[in-house]
Amino acid sequence: MALKQFFSQKMEQRLSPQQIQLMKLLQVPTMELESRIKKELEENPALEEGREESEDDDLEEDQEQNAEKDFNIDDYLADDSDYKTQVNNKGKDDDEKMMPLSREKSFHDRLTSQLHLRKLSNNQLFIADTLIGNLDESGYLNRELDAIVDDLAFSANLSVSEEEVLEVLLMIQEMDPAGIGARNLRECLLIQIERKQDGDISRYTSKIIIKDYFDEFTKKHYSKILKKLEISDENLKEAIEEIIKLNPKPGGSMKDSGGNYQHITPDFEITEIDGKLILTINGRNAPELKVSHTYKNMLLAYAEGAKTKKKTDKEALTFITQKLDGAKWFIDAIKQRQNTLLLTMDAIMNYQKDYFLTGDETKMRPMILKDIAEIVGLDISTISRVANSKYVQTEQGVISLKFFFSESLSTITGEEVSTREVKKILSEAIEFEVKRKPLTDEKLAILLKDKGYNIARRTVAKYREQLNIPVARLRKEL
Repeated sequence: MALKQFFSQKMEQRLSPQQIQLMKLLQVPTMELESRIKKELEENPALEEGREESEDDDLEEDQEQNAEKDFNIDDYLADDSDYKTQVNNKGKDDDEKMMPLSREKSFHDRLTSQLHLRKLSNNQLFIADTLIGNLDESGYLNRELDAIVDDLAFSANLSVSEEEVLEVLLMIQEMDPAGIGARNLRECLLIQIERKQDGDISRYTSKIIIKDYFDEFTKKHYSKILKKLEISDENLKEAIEEIIKLNPKPGGSMKDSGGNYQHITPDFEITEIDGKLILTINGRNAPELKVSHTYKNMLLAYAEGAKTKKKTDKEALTFITQKLDGAKWFIDAIKQRQNTLLLTMDAIMNYQKDYFLTGDETKMRPMILKDIAEIVGLDISTISRVANSKYVQTEQGVISLKFFFSESLSTITGEEVSTREVKKILSEAIEFEVKRKPLTDEKLAILLKDKGYNIARRTVAKYREQLNIPVARLRKEL
């Protein structure tokens, strides 16, 4: 087989290390940025916190005397004092507007602590630990008992029966919160309503419904329940209200009540003064950093040594220049990050000016990543990174930047409107519908058409699902 040689040209775009560093920093939210900077400070001694101070004129003279043709010391000794935010920032120690959210935390340890208050044998404790370890985040046991028996036999060499495992599971189901350790929704609700039995007729009726007519209840076949229980509409309504009060995800309630919180720190704040919108950026997005003067002086010393061709001095010079390069790159990336955040948020603020002034969602304009990218002259991928995990403090509260992006659709008159506007009308229509006869998707489509929005029924169904609103049959109430 003959071998052939040929030339080919291929174009490809590669990001520089600095660009890659900037892209990564753009995705980092404010709270994580502090950790990222702390890590960089620990790893690079040429980078320091604080404001750049003016240097003596002697340093400038030394700089000229020690110029080396292989590299330009000016690049490393340049003053970085221009690295400063150009907006009215809040300081690191100033008050922050934060929104507490429950942090994702396992509830297994707290269940185990309740378990150890009981008098259990070693085998029972081992079974209990295994069962608790198999609970999902909602607090359910989604594995069959025979599978748990097999696990105990193979992994712990513990031979137990399904009856023994069930006995321990029932103990777990007696713990708080009520419903924990259930194997399905019906059992979860039944455990909770059992604890609420106090002679009240509505609670007793709700217990019977969950126990004997759960399938009819979930399908909202209320007429069948009325007929079988021989109760009035009012009695059924009161019983259903009791069921609705129960918690379908008891594991989630343990996470929320644990007192363990993370905070969303807004990256920006928008305030309105006399009809004008004022944008400020969180000071933590632009911490003061500088290149170490100690490392600058070391560079001068080793640059002089490098002239004598000493190997150790040349190696030291290479190390110092790498660290100085890294420090300058990082400072520049932080500065670019801040400028990019400001440019993007300013464009979003002006694009959605009517919303920020009124707080009315129907005033929001359709806006996609491309719209903002064209305004600020950046790539769509860059805008996407900025919008990800970033928040702004507004008169309406702390809002994710993703909230302001939505697709557009045309009205009957040809006007472009945001899909968010349509979703707002949909949710309000469903909120005020007659619950005995909830609006079907077809009726919702007609309602929207009457308001000037020509939307197909399947599109209405899509928007309804995006709003996490069930179909009409499941919204029906007595």
